[in-house]
Amino acid sequence: MTRSFRKTAKSKLHPRNQHTDGYDFKRLIKHSPELADFIASNPAGHTSIDFSDAHAVRALNRALLHTHYNIKFWDIPENYLCPPIPGRVDYLHYLADLLALDNNNQVPHGRAIKVLDIGTGANLVYPLTGQSEYGWSFTGSDIDPVAVTLAQQIVKFNQLKIAIKLQKNSSDIFRGIITAKDSFHLTLCNPPFHTSNEEAQQGTQRKWKNLGKGSSSTLNFGGQNSELWCPGGEVKFITTMIAQSTMFADQCLWFSSLVSKKESLKPLYAVLKKSGVEELRTIDMAQGQKVSRFIAWTFIDQAGRRAALKN
Repeated sequence: MTRSFRKTAKSKLHPRNQHTDGYDFKRLIKHSPELADFIASNPAGHTSIDFSDAHAVRALNRALLHTHYNIKFWDIPENYLCPPIPGRVDYLHYLADLLALDNNNQVPHGRAIKVLDIGTGANLVYPLTGQSEYGWSFTGSDIDPVAVTLAQQIVKFNQLKIAIKLQKNSSDIFRGIITAKDSFHLTLCNPPFHTSNEEAQQGTQRKWKNLGKGSSSTLNFGGQNSELWCPGGEVKFITTMIAQSTMFADQCLWFSSLVSKKESLKPLYAVLKKSGVEELRTIDMAQGQKVSRFIAWTFIDQAGRRAALKN
């Protein structure tokens, strides 16, 4: 019988998140001097950067990854997704808590924990921060050959042990990536959540207006089409993910995905129920007033999960 749980976060980052107190720009500039060129005072008189400037956002990410996660080299082309680090890292911390529930409330560390990042992108943010925080072993996959090459360059230059796989079939998610010999403790994903390019552009307009910059067709955080939208949006994408997860039900402790829109949860719950999952969890996350969430599901009972974490 499927068990369902929901955890609601307060309007703060996860307690283990290194960015709970905001950005220490003096420290960041010490590790990444180039960031100084983008520092200015915001309307409230606080030191910040112009978040509508894509160059400034990339410089901030480089500084954060260098300062907090020991990533000496990181860069991506202007047209690729440049995700906000604090919110992305929160996803990892809550996934770590999920594993802890079956591990005597202790977060497991080390390369014995295997994690698959679906749609890792050129930015490779989840594997980079996750291996730094917890020492986990990561595999990243993507359908974009250029993104795969760029991610492999980041791995090589930083002398890291992160496997990057090209998904050759754009209609597949786990098939072609998970082999018969593979087993994972976690899968994670930041899926394309818009249903069309037009909807993605409308979302861009709203972000620019929220930044007080009028309108623009350019995303300050970038993003390829495959990173931003797909037919059917996140519901269709995650529905496909759920269907394919049943094929690898005994090879992964927890499957998971971010869900951008709250209204997407109901249809996804229905799909998960029909799929016969053992347990479903919905975890709310918050960064200031912004609320996001992810769903996690498993086909393995608690005894099996506990046993897997002991091995």
